[in-house]
Amino acid sequence: MDEAAPPSKKAAKKAEAKARKEALKAQRADARQAPSSAVELDDPAKGFYGQAPTTPIVFSSSAEDISLRNFSNGNVEGKTIILRAWLQTSRTQSAKMAFVELREEGNWTIQGVATATSEPPSRSHPSRPMVRWIAGINPESFVVVESEVQRPIEPVKRCRVSNFELRITRCYLLAPAPAILGMTLAAANRPVVDFDDEAIGAKAGVKEEEETDKKGPPAASMLVHLDNIAMHKRAPVQQAIAEFEPPSLIGAASEGGSNVFRMPYFAQEAFLAQSPQFYKQFEIAGGRKRVFSIAPVFRAENSNTPRHMTEFTGLDLEMEIRNDYSEVLYLLEGVLLYIFRQVYRIFKDEIELVRSVYPSSEILLPEPGQEVRLTFTQAQQLLREEGPAEFRHVRDDEDMSTPQEKALGALVRQKFNTDFYVVDKFPETARPFYAKLDDTAAEGSAEGAVKVTNAFDMFLRGQEILSGGQRINHPDELEVRIRAKGIDPASPGIDGYVQVFRQVGVPPHGGGGIGLDRIVAWYLGLPSVHLAAYYPRTPRRLLP
Repeated sequence: MDEAAPPSKKAAKKAEAKARKEALKAQRADARQAPSSAVELDDPAKGFYGQAPTTPIVFSSSAEDISLRNFSNGNVEGKTIILRAWLQTSRTQSAKMAFVELREEGNWTIQGVATATSEPPSRSHPSRPMVRWIAGINPESFVVVESEVQRPIEPVKRCRVSNFELRITRCYLLAPAPAILGMTLAAANRPVVDFDDEAIGAKAGVKEEEETDKKGPPAASMLVHLDNIAMHKRAPVQQAIAEFEPPSLIGAASEGGSNVFRMPYFAQEAFLAQSPQFYKQFEIAGGRKRVFSIAPVFRAENSNTPRHMTEFTGLDLEMEIRNDYSEVLYLLEGVLLYIFRQVYRIFKDEIELVRSVYPSSEILLPEPGQEVRLTFTQAQQLLREEGPAEFRHVRDDEDMSTPQEKALGALVRQKFNTDFYVVDKFPETARPFYAKLDDTAAEGSAEGAVKVTNAFDMFLRGQEILSGGQRINHPDELEVRIRAKGIDPASPGIDGYVQVFRQVGVPPHGGGGIGLDRIVAWYLGLPSVHLAAYYPRTPRRLLP
């Protein structure tokens, strides 16, 4: 048998370069695996860095939250600030010094410096282990830093905020990114080189197209961009192009449920979106701080009641959480109260006309600072103690029925003189898999300890108009909750959702969904939500 011909010099060099590249990748992966959790126990500075605790982080009393957008609006030099951002790049100058680039929304970037000194480690003096830990954080992880704003020796031209830098004194990892990204930010911010989507399946598993030139990092096809949707959306160029519009046609049931409309879609099956929930979370993963959408929502529920429609208009919001999920609750509560207070002032004549045909009492709203917020357990206790006899034995681990909600609304109006209120801390049995559990406590009830969530509903005249709360932003925790709900994490639609949280570090976030038709109907005291819809769609009606 003839011996195989030896490879050419060109082929050998190519193979050698590829081997070096793979070895470097492996080396970087090994080097970056530990820092996300490895804090040296005997380091005096250990409380000033590491994985973020589950309890609120305590910063210096003089530190203030600030956005990089505001650096040009005032005198920030010398201030102690708190910044939440993605760690874009890191490098070590020596064992005592590390440089990082921190990025907020779009291309707002700033250089951060961590320097160990001969002083004993303290809030003002990081230790060497802290410097090493910061330098080892995976790119695209989400962090929060406390820093002093100072002038660099010379402008940092590669950063948008070039005339300032941050002297990092505390650094906590809020959400780690994987050691190797499916697509780098540099590649995501380059022109897409190929828009052919026929290779779907044939190129499965491809991470990044090896189409490169002498001008920069590898470019990527549209297929690779969409397979790495979080990095695609984090690219400053993409954020400059597109606003948020969730799709109505989707490839799998929105939340793993069965109440979806199915339809043929060329050679495959499509569904009408039950909710934009997954997509607004993708936007937060993709670098937006806040998003909202006004879009149609479809529910294949055979419910022929005055409260239900198969198509309605949804107002959905999602936002990054800085410290606590109550930020989401207060913002949504404030938005609704503002709307309710302004509507009567602006549309008094129209409202009085409606009341002449559909009589209703004047809506009662709480005074500013006296908003009514009950926990789910408190609401059920109120029903047990003061509600109708049929609710004497309602449980704290079961969701409220419509009659319960209406009875609670009557009690709240009587006791607190308001038609608008919030019920918080719903039991985990009454919330979807993406709802964040309250890690701080398990509320007790007559039936024993009940796991509760950082989730809430808002009510008007005893009927729910908004459902919201904090979402799970860590993939392992998310997968555990999905399994606990009896859903296979690998099922269509769910697998892609979980994968987005494995692609990058995703900040804590939350939001809510509002039924606009219901808000109008219950505000006006109408007998049916169908009166508030332009063309109501129900299980029995598709016309006009």
